[in-house]
Amino acid sequence: MGIPETDRSYSGFRADAAESRGVAEAGPKRGRRTIQSLERAIDLLEILASAGGGMALTEIARRSGLNASTCHHLLATLAKRGLVGRSVGRNYVLGPRIAHLSESRLKHFSFVDAALPELRELNEVTRESVQLAAMQGKSLATLAKLDSMLPVRVGFDDEYSRSDAAHATAAGKAILAWLPETEMVRIVGSGPLRSFTEKTIPSCEELHENLRLVRRNGYSWENEEFQLGVVCVGGAVRDQNGAVVGAIGVSMPRMRAKGPHLEAVKRHVKDSSRRISAICGK
Repeated sequence: MGIPETDRSYSGFRADAAESRGVAEAGPKRGRRTIQSLERAIDLLEILASAGGGMALTEIARRSGLNASTCHHLLATLAKRGLVGRSVGRNYVLGPRIAHLSESRLKHFSFVDAALPELRELNEVTRESVQLAAMQGKSLATLAKLDSMLPVRVGFDDEYSRSDAAHATAAGKAILAWLPETEMVRIVGSGPLRSFTEKTIPSCEELHENLRLVRRNGYSWENEEFQLGVVCVGGAVRDQNGAVVGAIGVSMPRMRAKGPHLEAVKRHVKDSSRRISAICGK
């Protein structure tokens, strides 16, 4: 929803105060307020990207329209995060973090492209809602999803991609089960776990026990732990080195999660995760 344009006639206070905090007010062309310092930093990255090599501070300042002091502080902040570096001649260049972010984006796109045919087949054979997910930092991000073909279906909650939901979802547990201990703790923490329903695993000790079952069974199981009335089965996806890069999940209403149908879903999830892993490992 757009934010109304600030009324500058109101003693000039609100607009001036916002600008002093680095917030650009919504104008006719923007429709919503933006962070001025962030826009400036992005401008600097784009200037460096178009330079084709290193660039001196004075030239960057000239092209950006900023004074040298402001430009220097912005570049120093970007350099601290690895987005900007210095060449042999002490000119500014794009930093190594840019390449890492670009490679991560490409990997996710190729990951989705490789998995999509299998996801469609899994969707058709189970007729349930199917998703592909991966960890991005501490958040479990949905990369692709296909809705159930049945009248009563499971929708994907917008809160699924949360930094504290991995322990409560089948896809999240399928990934956590195969991570090094330190990495798992970094994602879920070491204290009490966030509760989404009364069935959510409450502690790291119980989560460890649950993840042992995931490794033994070859699939993860979410029994109304994130959303009441929803059951999900998950399977880990690995790359060519055997490292877990994501997971697939099949979600269904509680009323269908039983008997031959549930057992068939578990089998199909295991088979699909193995096939996608084989594709990603090529």
